[in-house]
Amino acid sequence: MAQHQDDPEDRTAPSTPKVRAGNLLIAGTALTEATFRRTVIYVIEHNASGSFGVVLNRISDTAVGAMLPHWAPLSASPGALYVGGPVHRNSALCLGVARQGASVDGIKGVRRLAGRVVLVDLDTDPQTLAPHIEGVRIFAGYAGWSAGQLDGELNNDDWMVVSAHPRDILAPAGTDMWASVLRRQPLPMALLATHPIEIERN
Repeated sequence: MAQHQDDPEDRTAPSTPKVRAGNLLIAGTALTEATFRRTVIYVIEHNASGSFGVVLNRISDTAVGAMLPHWAPLSASPGALYVGGPVHRNSALCLGVARQGASVDGIKGVRRLAGRVVLVDLDTDPQTLAPHIEGVRIFAGYAGWSAGQLDGELNNDDWMVVSAHPRDILAPAGTDMWASVLRRQPLPMALLATHPIEIERN
């Protein structure tokens, strides 16, 4: 029978890091599978039913203007669709960053996730959001986990859980986000930013 974590004989048992909307999942150095190697995932939802989020550092060759032209003016540079993950690549999710001091509470089609980061319904009129939103990033597909699956991967050290900054959502193309997010963490995690894994081009 498995011992509970608080049993006196099992005080060294590993614990699963707490995950919530607004966290980043940073791919562990041993995670070499091509889809998720050196990825940074923004967690949109995590509950007993499962988890999902979007990969922030996989840019596509498709311009937002080619697929969703009315969203192009609000899309952060370089104005491209990003590959949010392997699930439902034919659907799109949109994250936005509210302007400093702007209130998005009560705006139809906008759901606050954490801090200034919001989930935006793409059926919303972008012109009504422009005064309130600094910029958006649109993702084709998402990364998803069934109930308990992400906890298992966390226990396997596949992912590191850290806090997100609003600027992570709209980071410029060409940024090595995996390394930059790690560098701002406390030691010893920050040292992983220099891990000698081939850097993929965005």
